[in-house]
Amino acid sequence: METTYKIYPQVQMGKNVQIGDFVILGHPPRGAAPGELPTVIGDQCIIRSHTVIYAGNRLGKRVQTGHGVLIREYNDIGDDVSIGSHTVVEHHVRIGRGVRIHSNVFVPEYTVLEEECWIGPCVSITNVLHPRCPQAKECIKGATIKRGAKVGANVTLMPDITIGEMALVGAGSVVVEDVPPRAVVVGNPARVIRQIEQLECPYGLMEHPY
Repeated sequence: METTYKIYPQVQMGKNVQIGDFVILGHPPRGAAPGELPTVIGDQCIIRSHTVIYAGNRLGKRVQTGHGVLIREYNDIGDDVSIGSHTVVEHHVRIGRGVRIHSNVFVPEYTVLEEECWIGPCVSITNVLHPRCPQAKECIKGATIKRGAKVGANVTLMPDITIGEMALVGAGSVVVEDVPPRAVVVGNPARVIRQIEQLECPYGLMEHPY
């Protein structure tokens, strides 16, 4: 059967990796020659069709991508991470173990997603305070989403903010400042409305769903 994907030199493949059609692994970034930067794909990863992973990435074990995912260069992605279809992960991003990123998410440069955090569909993380400033790239910094935090669908996160551990950002919110650990925030601009210990399951299945 004819191969329908492309693997550049210096891509280190783990055991039992599944690669879909039209996948590109180890694509050289601008200024680098093919094979110049090593790329590591861990054991049992599933790389679905039309995913492009640039050179210089390190993926842990059991990482899964949806269809049409783009992962730029120089990222460190931990074990058991899931990245949904049509999501873009820019360069110099750190993604911890067990992170779940849903579809159509934008994760810009210098973002940190700590272990077990959850990013809902169509979330936009930003990293430039003044986009037209001649020195904009000197202070570029994405959000830091701490361990176990959850960010709902269609949320926008402004640059250089921190979402605290186990915090919950409600769907559609625009977050312009740091969110305390274990806080629930909603709105535009997002504001604290309660703590996660106060949340109840609307179906009565669990006393404390968080």
